Amino acid sequence: MISIQTVEEADIAALAQLEACCFPKEEAADEAALRRRARTFPESFLVMKKDGVIIGMINGCVSNQHMICDAMYEDESLHDPCGAYQTVFGLDVHPAHQHQGYAKELMNALIRVAQEAQRTGMVLTCKKQLVPFYEQFGYRNMGVSASVHGGAEWYDMLLCFA
Repeated sequence: MISIQTVEEADIAALAQLEACCFPKEEAADEAALRRRARTFPESFLVMKKDGVIIGMINGCVSNQHMICDAMYEDESLHDPCGAYQTVFGLDVHPAHQHQGYAKELMNALIRVAQEAQRTGMVLTCKKQLVPFYEQFGYRNMGVSASVHGGAEWYDMLLCFA
């Protein structure tokens, strides 16, 4: 059975392991960062479990900026619960469970959270090969991002609800 729920303190260690196997070390959020995110914006930190075992997550702060800046990843004070845009910092699915539609389920769940909160839209950055994946949700490729997070090249993606 698959469930998606908001993050719980007891999930953090397993989520840090998941993040470490889904992203290169330079890009992955560590346990301390995930713990801060869970405390700061639990309503937009969703965890997917299959038969009670964590297999995925999606999380991000809320901002009035229509693009993610690198400082957001480390500075929880930039979270504005009344902001217009839901960000996506990470969408992780354990490699053993990838290509089964779970990432789509997580994205759709966070889109619903953002719409229910009456956000204007959502923003994220992704690598070039993932642009088509996000476009299927209605995100528009806004071009190469100013982000230098983890030393990678990122693309800004914008989803407007209106």
